[in-house]
Amino acid sequence: MVLLEGPCMVKLGERKIIEMFLEVFGKPSKNILPFGDDVSGFDLGGGRIAVLKVDMFVDKTDMPPGMNYFQAGWKAITMSVSDFAAKAVKPQTVLVGLGLPSKLGKKEIEQIALGLKKASKNYGLKILGGDTNESENLTITSVIFGLTQKKNLILRSGAKPGDLLAVSGKFGKTSAGLKILLEDMDAPSNLKEKLLKPVYMPKAKLDLGLKLKKLGATSTIDSSDGLAWSLHELAKASNVGFIIKKLPIAKEAKIFSKIRGLDPFNLTFYGGEEFEIVGTFNPKKFFKADKTLRKKFLIIGKVVKEKKIVYVKNGFERVVEPKGWEHFV
Repeated sequence: MVLLEGPCMVKLGERKIIEMFLEVFGKPSKNILPFGDDVSGFDLGGGRIAVLKVDMFVDKTDMPPGMNYFQAGWKAITMSVSDFAAKAVKPQTVLVGLGLPSKLGKKEIEQIALGLKKASKNYGLKILGGDTNESENLTITSVIFGLTQKKNLILRSGAKPGDLLAVSGKFGKTSAGLKILLEDMDAPSNLKEKLLKPVYMPKAKLDLGLKLKKLGATSTIDSSDGLAWSLHELAKASNVGFIIKKLPIAKEAKIFSKIRGLDPFNLTFYGGEEFEIVGTFNPKKFFKADKTLRKKFLIIGKVVKEKKIVYVKNGFERVVEPKGWEHFV
């Protein structure tokens, strides 16, 4: 999408476009979650919150080379479920909207349906219905609904100086996998397989997300736009900063970075399509939690009052810039 400005064209990023719409829509009177959080919420009274999420999977931007139609259906559901996981909310039902190119045959459409069904069953969702239409690009829109108590919601805005900063998994594999698929970088077959698996069959950390309260989570976000961007969103919402002392890079991504001469820092922070939970935790509550549960999270740093996000190694600070995946740019 572009904005015409005299003789030149100025591109609008996805986030700027969202801001423009929000200026027109205004704030709803009963908005429980701030605009821009991972999901939307509506107060039903009695402490109950209706939680909703809509996500669009478009083959042009979300279906990398080699992804089959079953995997497309799976990913379309996983994208939305990951946002529920980051808010500690159990999703219950889903409506699916399908924009189908006329070139698709029976086999491809059946594979999409099977992918949607398999993912929904995996995450405990019931598909209630939806809509179909013809479109130039394959488009799968999922609208997911869940219920929770207001007291159980975890926003992006609760981090406090002294909190732990932790992630639900290591990063870089998807970044490396996309470089193989989109930038013609190669890797040994056994490594390549491990790097492509999370690209084609991503998994939301729903079971872990539903236990975030037990770990003393104070703020959380889904990392699908990249670790760096997720950290900046948390910092902005909570009005804090982060000092990172452990680089959460996956072993396979580290090996790939050496083979291809890449910076492991960039692979870790500036990727995307990695459906991990990034969160801050009250240290007292975190270390009192069950050890098996605690081990599901990797502590990478801490929350600080100063408004900066830096990775510190051997006494040197490296700024983590607000970069990540964004449509329209």
